[in-house]
Amino acid sequence: MVTRHAASIDSRVWSIALAIVFGATVFAAAAAPPVAALRARVEALRTRDDARIGAGSIAARTLVAALYERRGFVPLWADAERARRLIEALRDSSTHGLDPRDYHVESLVQRSIDDVERELLLTDAFVRLAYHLSFGKADPRALHGGWNFARTLGGVDPPAALAALIEAPDPAAALAGLAPRVPLYRDLRNALSELRRIERAGGWRAIAPGPKLELGTSDGRVAQLRQRLQAGGDLSAGADGSEFDAALEAAVKRFQARHGLEADGVVGKSTLAALNVPVAERIAQVRVNLERLRWVARDLEGDFLLVDIAGFGAQLWLDGRLAWSSRVVVGRPYRTTPVFRARMKYLVLNPEWNVPPTILREDVLPKAVDDPGYLGRHDMRVLDRAGRPLDAASIDWSQYRGEPRAFPYQIVQAPGRDNPLGRIKFMFPNEHSVYLHDTPARALFDKPVRAFSSGCIRIERPIELALLLLDDRERWSEEKLRAAIATGRTQTVPVARTVPVLLLYFTASVADGELHFRPDLYGRDRAVLSALAAPVRYAPVDAGRRAAPAAK
Repeated sequence: MVTRHAASIDSRVWSIALAIVFGATVFAAAAAPPVAALRARVEALRTRDDARIGAGSIAARTLVAALYERRGFVPLWADAERARRLIEALRDSSTHGLDPRDYHVESLVQRSIDDVERELLLTDAFVRLAYHLSFGKADPRALHGGWNFARTLGGVDPPAALAALIEAPDPAAALAGLAPRVPLYRDLRNALSELRRIERAGGWRAIAPGPKLELGTSDGRVAQLRQRLQAGGDLSAGADGSEFDAALEAAVKRFQARHGLEADGVVGKSTLAALNVPVAERIAQVRVNLERLRWVARDLEGDFLLVDIAGFGAQLWLDGRLAWSSRVVVGRPYRTTPVFRARMKYLVLNPEWNVPPTILREDVLPKAVDDPGYLGRHDMRVLDRAGRPLDAASIDWSQYRGEPRAFPYQIVQAPGRDNPLGRIKFMFPNEHSVYLHDTPARALFDKPVRAFSSGCIRIERPIELALLLLDDRERWSEEKLRAAIATGRTQTVPVARTVPVLLLYFTASVADGELHFRPDLYGRDRAVLSALAAPVRYAPVDAGRRAAPAAK
């Protein structure tokens, strides 16, 4: 066994040996730091502006100091096996899409590090990884205005909670238990592993530009297409040739379905662009979405209604099972659907449509100014600030030409066939004035990219969702619900299932065992990836609240 006394070993040989055993040797021989020495270094963490230990920066210095103070400065990592298991967990962080370099791995295998430094860096590494697995490394509040998902330990004292974890016989197992347990997280980790295997094997080569490829095409680029689809797992290995046959068409359709494209089996501009995205970028995309899951894992428990904005889909989970799913239409890139959490409260049957301010200024008001009959043809009326109806003919519309913000009234459209809210509106009160609703524009659900709304979410199967949320078969059977809608009368109905509604944004997911990618509709992936690459820093999660520290 190599020990710290093997001074005659060449430094390069020493580095290779460390890489092979990765820390087991170092920790087997490391002595427990004296309590007095450890106390002096910990006390310095409280007062020094420079919170560096050796070559590593202590990010969660306040929490690390509190942890040692609670235990009388007794070392945590005197047991070589526990230290070795922690190092394994730090290395394993890469399987979560995190970077082991954030957890002092390079510093911990340095020959020059002393026992106190090693002790503190191990503890800080545990704190960092524990936090990142529990809440994510990036701060979603810095990326999403109005972020309101769970991000605390529910009133638990952080040093006490951390002490229970860090003193566990197997620190690797303790850390593993902090990662999200939702199936999608597990599946994305597996997908990340497979993509990295593909990368190690050389990835996939880009297909040369040229005319579209389709069934019957004979082209040298067809062989490139085969190789690309085989490398990505969409086409079985073995077949070759320059003929675009039925098997290749089926593989193209599979690829298109997994990437949010129209599954027509034709390799046109959009499909070629998706095929030519390098494997490294797909790995980054999976890492970004693993991080997003860490942000919200505590909200993906119990009953909930999830709207995946980038995935153009919604799911209702009740009693631990998927009870309902639907295609959805979300906000245009310049009228984005926000990310937030709220609770479902009630339905509105035959809703009126209070034209939102942005649509009023940009769409409805300019048309009303140019066409005096516009409002009447669309069954719209004008209300004053007190909600009293006004005669539209009495308004001098010309004064609002080019000055829509000066319009002091509200325009409301009556229930009916042309009402953009359809026949049901699902209300979960929120500061964004966003809700789910039916729509008369049914053809939009057949499009692969469904970003056509002004921020609210249009759902394809509203009757089914309403019945599940009402959860009252005697009063609200499907027949009775449709009869109430047929009256045309506006009616507000409380729901029995006041489930949380989670509006989230995922550009990579796994469904039926297959990895799916979606276009980054609002251009949000890059900011998350940058946050994952940023240096780790320390900041409290919620000032004034007993929350876990953000060892970021």
